[in-house]
Amino acid sequence: MTLNWFAVGAIVGAIGVMLGAFGAHGLQTRVNEELLGVFEIGVRYQMYHALALIAVAKAKERWPGRWPNASGWLFLVGIFVFSGSLYLMTLTGARWLGAITPIGGLCLVAGWLALAGAALQRPSS
Repeated sequence: MTLNWFAVGAIVGAIGVMLGAFGAHGLQTRVNEELLGVFEIGVRYQMYHALALIAVAKAKERWPGRWPNASGWLFLVGIFVFSGSLYLMTLTGARWLGAITPIGGLCLVAGWLALAGAALQRPSS
């Protein structure tokens, strides 16, 4: 399945802005400073990878094939698992969620490698 990665990236970015505002205004008095920092890391990585999804849209135009789509899906799963686990850990206090955060991080790394694969697989025009 091929998605409009530009639109997906823009939506993920918009959600990241909303979550950042929620963290800054809604969580400051509800969680301790350490957990607020954890939440902010989730937002930061979500925003970085929202931009990466927009880059996937450009990569898909330039280098058609499976690599850009694989990259997009890996970024999307990575955002949900990495950032999502940090959000849940902050909101619930369930520290065990930190054990699944690296799985999301590995998906993000794999997404970048797949994006590199897209660039290396096809000559640019």
